[in-house]
Amino acid sequence: MQFDKKGNNPVLAVSFLFKGLKLLSSQELRKFIIIPMLINVVLYSAALTLGYFYISDLIGQFIPGWLSWLSWILWPLFFISFFIVGFFTFTVLANILAAPFYGKLSAKTLAMVKGQALATAEQPLVKVLVAESKRMGYLLTRALPLLILSIIPGINVVAPFLWALFGAWGMALEYLAYPLENQGVLFSEQKELVKSVRLGALSFGGLAVLGLTIPVLNIIVAPAAVIGATLYFNEIKQD
Repeated sequence: MQFDKKGNNPVLAVSFLFKGLKLLSSQELRKFIIIPMLINVVLYSAALTLGYFYISDLIGQFIPGWLSWLSWILWPLFFISFFIVGFFTFTVLANILAAPFYGKLSAKTLAMVKGQALATAEQPLVKVLVAESKRMGYLLTRALPLLILSIIPGINVVAPFLWALFGAWGMALEYLAYPLENQGVLFSEQKELVKSVRLGALSFGGLAVLGLTIPVLNIIVAPAAVIGATLYFNEIKQD
């Protein structure tokens, strides 16, 4: 399998994410979307609630009463930090839990756009989870150097830009994996295919990252990205 070089077109790539958002209301896809969305709602709500009480307690312990006015500065910093950390933790966790459902969503999307019946050759649950774990391992081993870089004074000024680039690449690999796995393409080959359309993939992944950092919108961005990545894959795939 190969990808057509037109997949490197950033405008073409990001257009499929918007198409994915439009298809969220599709009746044919609805039952494949509900459970992943519920997983996202539960995880982000739990994280936000726990984070709120933790920071509130922390502020109460370490900020003296006469400096309580500083809390209005600390709370915005908390929310900014939450959505940065949340992207690299709760998004990853949500994707692992929702991986089997996203595989079915991708298969149904491809069947729908091709006007065919839903393919029954689904990947076994264990294989899906193993593939997801390998992908997460690949991303984590590359996130650790970035984490170290982020705490080195002076050098850490470039860290936000590197995190953004890393996040875009990670999300491109994540969402394109579902249609590729449904075609029997393993992770090592997935990486090479995505690299062949790196600019388009980074554009798609970058827009997905942006959506995942926006409250409420992040609940629907993940399934929309699965749909969009499947449409993108279908457009640029060459047998």
